[in-house]
Amino acid sequence: MSKPDELLVDIAATVESGQSNQMSLTVVVGGAVLTGRLAPEALWRQRVSEVLTDSARLGEFSGIFSPSERKETPPTHLHFHLARILQGTVGIPETGGMYRVALADVSAWTVGDFSYFDH
Repeated sequence: MSKPDELLVDIAATVESGQSNQMSLTVVVGGAVLTGRLAPEALWRQRVSEVLTDSARLGEFSGIFSPSERKETPPTHLHFHLARILQGTVGIPETGGMYRVALADVSAWTVGDFSYFDH
């Protein structure tokens, strides 16, 4: 998508302004299906920084993700946590991951996330 969907930008802006992490969303990006909950960028950065800080090999990168003060501009990215890439009948990773997706790269989306259950 060359120009992000205005409705999707509004959803991202609402997540950012409300500092909420309860909005579930599924998007198609580059042919991959990603499903999970949106997080405000500052919260997403903080969590990634914490994970990196706890890593013996990647700790030096944690500062890059430290939340920074940002001026109010329309969001350019979606920040997912507890997210999975859907592959066949499984979600990768099983426990959910942290993903950052450019709004301009989203070709399709729907509110809600998809989960698989063994019956």
